[in-house]
Amino acid sequence: MIDFLNWLDGVLWGLPLIVLMIATGLYFTIRSGFFQFRYFGWTMKRTAGQIFAGKTARDDAAEKGMLSPFEAIATAIGGTVGFGNIAGVATAVAAGGPGAIFWMWATACLGLILKQVEVTLGCHYRRTEANGDSYGGPTYYMEYGLGKERHWGKLWLIPAIIFGLGIFSTFFITSSTLTAAQVVSGAFRLPDLHIGGLTVEGVILAGLLLCVLTYMVTSGGTRKIAALFSKLVPFMSALYILMGLAMIVANLTRVPGAFASIFHDAFTGTAAMGGFAGATVAQIVQTGMARAVYSNEAGWGTSPMVHSSAKTRHPVEQGLWGSFEVFFDTFIVCSITGLSVILSGNWTNGTNGGDLALSAFASSFGVVGSVLLAVIMVIFTVTTSGGWFTYYLSLLEHLCANNDLLKKIVMKFFYALRALPGLLWTIYLVKTNNQGFIWTVVDITSAIPTFVNVAVILILSGEYFKLLKDYKARYLHKGTLNENVSLFYEDQAAVASSAK
Repeated sequence: MIDFLNWLDGVLWGLPLIVLMIATGLYFTIRSGFFQFRYFGWTMKRTAGQIFAGKTARDDAAEKGMLSPFEAIATAIGGTVGFGNIAGVATAVAAGGPGAIFWMWATACLGLILKQVEVTLGCHYRRTEANGDSYGGPTYYMEYGLGKERHWGKLWLIPAIIFGLGIFSTFFITSSTLTAAQVVSGAFRLPDLHIGGLTVEGVILAGLLLCVLTYMVTSGGTRKIAALFSKLVPFMSALYILMGLAMIVANLTRVPGAFASIFHDAFTGTAAMGGFAGATVAQIVQTGMARAVYSNEAGWGTSPMVHSSAKTRHPVEQGLWGSFEVFFDTFIVCSITGLSVILSGNWTNGTNGGDLALSAFASSFGVVGSVLLAVIMVIFTVTTSGGWFTYYLSLLEHLCANNDLLKKIVMKFFYALRALPGLLWTIYLVKTNNQGFIWTVVDITSAIPTFVNVAVILILSGEYFKLLKDYKARYLHKGTLNENVSLFYEDQAAVASSAK
């Protein structure tokens, strides 16, 4: 079974998907005039600049949506900046060597525009419910963009079902609880409990705690999650960045060597040493790209589901927040993790995941480093679970459409089961001591929806470029403004309906 999963992972993250992502990223980059690079300053001004200016909770009645732009980005970052940035990046270095970090960066350069495109389309094709709540994302632009505008009829359901099944597979197969539970158990040295003839390992006890916290955080739905994350995400991000910077400063003389190995190994491979088996260039590229997509989720189609609920003056404006999300996730948080692991030297000892990240920080800060990382991992895991909860919620809202009875039944089961799969996987993997294949499964569950979503946004590229042209004319004073452009599909559909 493990051999089959490794084969499937190699196929899914083999040449077809890598070529599709690179070709699509280059296509949007070149046709947009290298927008993500030329207007990087503008993007930071309209995103990070708005945060520092205190404009994070703007509630303009003229802008439809149920979340402020900052609440949307906080929820999206809560879903992306998580265990993937710590355990995932550590695993990338352990499997592919330092060169995997370079390919994470390279993938993120294209991810800046891919995330902007999918968020823009998600906002453009979103649907506003009778109660004012807005939902969108890939299944929505498949229905309206493919099904209606491109006259696919019911054929849009084919990519939507494949995409939805791919996303929901992560609900049942997840490594976040296990990874965080390992770090918490190791940092606090949780003992095993012996109840009669049953042994409950410390890792499982930590998993149970995380399960309870997830139930508590997700009990209020999307609005309450967004309100909580707008306060929690800046705190957790700042804490981890400061801890990572301290790690880098403590090993400052070794930083140039770490960067040299990142750029050198990316094109030459990494030789075997210690417990590290060595890695070819092809393996390094595959590992770096897979970990980048799993970490920043560019092209995966996940965060557009929460960005689509944001109040925004223009779909492209919210797309800028998508670019910021990739930048913050990969170039800041993932880079800190990658450098910390490389500087520790522990990546060659055969460990990976949360254990490797824990040993990296413990090597410089001892028990204090272990405890701080454990606290951060708890927060990361809960916010990741909460962010993904909103993604599943968006898919279920679309699935149930206007069927109130179906929605009531589905939502009742979903709310009851929402945190159990992570705990059950933790128990299974600990009891069977079969943890080695979990990241292979994670790669598979991310590859399927990514393939579908990237192909769809390529098909709908014309709509994105029309919106981008309008945005540049409207706010950057580049080109002539066309007042007939409909910024949101539902407004356009409403006008067409009233004209009949």
